[in-house]
Amino acid sequence: MTIIEMENQKIPRGHVTLVGLGRLGFRIALDLIQVHRGGPKKITVIDGQKISAEDIIFRMNGGTIGEYKVDLLHQLSHPQNTRQIETIHENIAPHNLDLITGDVVSIQIAGGDTLPVTAMIVAHAHSYGAKTISTMGVSGIGNEQIRALDIDSADPHNPIVKSLRDQQIKGHILVGTGKLIRDWEPVTPHILDRVSEVMTAEILTLLHETWLSG
Repeated sequence: MTIIEMENQKIPRGHVTLVGLGRLGFRIALDLIQVHRGGPKKITVIDGQKISAEDIIFRMNGGTIGEYKVDLLHQLSHPQNTRQIETIHENIAPHNLDLITGDVVSIQIAGGDTLPVTAMIVAHAHSYGAKTISTMGVSGIGNEQIRALDIDSADPHNPIVKSLRDQQIKGHILVGTGKLIRDWEPVTPHILDRVSEVMTAEILTLLHETWLSG
């Protein structure tokens, strides 16, 4: 096979859904739309939040206060000849789980008790055969280890791990520092950058696995 033939085979395939486009989700989305020679053919982003004055990374990328976060991503990715970007201006709740499709579903929602919703999303995605990934703590000042683990291998004392296990979640990837709101460390952009790198790599790996099994 020639180099050109090999290059022609490395085309975008599959569908990734991102639930939550906050500071972490936006980073992951930017990473995914910049993937070259591969990656997802379609990216669906679901989030009903608008840009606030504190959303510096959105404003740095041209977003305006009051604009839907998903709309900024659509603007940055357009025109996009090799990837389809679908944006949904809603927050996921029990009544609209059917909005979630895709071969890989990545969950990065924050604020309040998100674990029941995360568990429902994972269960819904698994019901139709999707692979799933979410966070297990993203606090840290910059030197923390970022780990990606199957939920069965994660620290059972981590409240996120325990809650999801208690809700019978299996076959799910968790990524993060393991440090939570109870810990003293804040959430820094350095950690979010690194968590995004790991989550993007895990998403691409899971997506590749779906190609092999399909």
